[in-house]
Amino acid sequence: MHFKMKKKSKWILIISILIIIVVVSTKLMATYWFGEMQYRHFHLKPGNIEVPHERTIAWKTESAFADTVYHVWADKPIDDNNLSGKNDIPRILLAKLLLKQDIPKVNETIMKLKAWGVTGSSWALNKKGDYDFPLTILTTILWFNGDKPELLYPETKKYLLNTLLTEDGGKFRYTAPRTLGLVAETENHVLMTEGSRYLKNRWLMLHGDKDAKYDNIKNGMEDKILSFLGTMKTNGLYEFNSLPYTGYTITGLLNLEAFASDKVKTEARDVLDYMNWCYALGSYQFKHYPPMRRRYDKAYITELTTDYHSVFMKSWLSFSPVDNYDRNLGKGSPHALIGCCMPYRPPDRAVEMEFHKGNGYFVQLGHGPESCPEIYTAGKHFLLSAGGVNRGERSLIVARPITLFTDDTLQNLSEIFHLAGPGKDYMKWNNTGVYKNFACAAGPVFIPSSCKPVATKNNWSAFLLNDSVSVIVYSTDNLGIIAVFEGVAPSTLLDEIVKANPGKEILQKQFQFPGGEKISYDVHAPRNRWVILPGNDSLPGRNFDQWPLIEGDIKN
Repeated sequence: MHFKMKKKSKWILIISILIIIVVVSTKLMATYWFGEMQYRHFHLKPGNIEVPHERTIAWKTESAFADTVYHVWADKPIDDNNLSGKNDIPRILLAKLLLKQDIPKVNETIMKLKAWGVTGSSWALNKKGDYDFPLTILTTILWFNGDKPELLYPETKKYLLNTLLTEDGGKFRYTAPRTLGLVAETENHVLMTEGSRYLKNRWLMLHGDKDAKYDNIKNGMEDKILSFLGTMKTNGLYEFNSLPYTGYTITGLLNLEAFASDKVKTEARDVLDYMNWCYALGSYQFKHYPPMRRRYDKAYITELTTDYHSVFMKSWLSFSPVDNYDRNLGKGSPHALIGCCMPYRPPDRAVEMEFHKGNGYFVQLGHGPESCPEIYTAGKHFLLSAGGVNRGERSLIVARPITLFTDDTLQNLSEIFHLAGPGKDYMKWNNTGVYKNFACAAGPVFIPSSCKPVATKNNWSAFLLNDSVSVIVYSTDNLGIIAVFEGVAPSTLLDEIVKANPGKEILQKQFQFPGGEKISYDVHAPRNRWVILPGNDSLPGRNFDQWPLIEGDIKN
């Protein structure tokens, strides 16, 4: 008896150890794939800059750009031998339906599709995940065409609802599959999965199914969706500026904004407005190169104008009175299709700010604890964009160079002024050194080969861009400085700046604007502190974990 008890205890101990190992290893593996995404039990202060929502623009109902996008997708062939997995077929079907093209083939194809996987993040222990990617587009197809039997045949709609739209009821999944509830699911997957679940429920209820399972009020889905969207609106995005996930986050929000109840529709629109306001503040004429969270393998992308958020903005603006802008989509055509066909349009101020920076601004966008802020300073004809800082490998934050955008059509990092440092390893950078008309970093300034200085002196150079923006550069191996001016001759500026900043040792710590502000900085600041050293009460503190959602000074 004693022997049996001892043996049983031994097995209990072994099983307990194995469980602990599985839990710990699962969390570590999940963290590697998804990042250290917490449940976000914090609340950011809103800051002194409100998100604009006013809409007075007379948007067009048709767009030649959108029509081209629809035809590009509708003309793609459907491979009947490749009807499962993450592929283009749902979008091809959507485009054909939008154009009322090949309708029998569309219905035949839908009837051949399989629910090939499960929703939620795909990773080592959930290799059949990511079904929410096609699920989201199939949900769009249902809502656009479910009441049009001439387009979506009754038997096709039935198959779509009963077989392909796999999520329904009130089970809101907050955590990634097979992580034992230890890792919160990423925003894009929550919005695609739970948004599709919510919208299938809503469709069934609106079309006569009174089963309480599908009642989003009784099953709690309405409140859960509202709560999740509310957190995004007040705390910002965890996956901010993410490549490639911002595109899928926006897609999930667009479905809710188009098809949800009035309350959910409004909340989804508010989140989209927040995202587009941040985009407008941090971009200029679709040049957009901010710090981002997820993924490290996207860290070396150098295109400036074709990230997925830019693609959505270009798609929406094709319906606006704005005509003269770059319509290059890069690899973003899938998102252009969704952006064009959905009813959402950004608020007036976000559209205006994309092209006209007024009299300039300095803004800081907080993203909460253990994250990275966005910092931007603009004039009438330029934008300086901070590159951010990595907060440790598990943070999945990609720091980028500080970049200078002006009035031009340049589309690659190699064509513009930028700076970063020390070295070339972005994991070691703290590129938060941006303040009003000023940027600094612990590395040299990259000067594009097309730009020739109008004057030089020692390590200083002066440039004139587009006849309106003067750029003064100081560059050594371990210190780079960019100061930007408008309406002042650069050669005259250079002499004044060299005179105001006479010593190399002092310049390692501070910069004096001629007749203006003195800026102190530490280009080797730890990665949880702003590079700029506050010298007066008007500057925020250096601990950017505590910065509000949107703070700054926008000049009218």
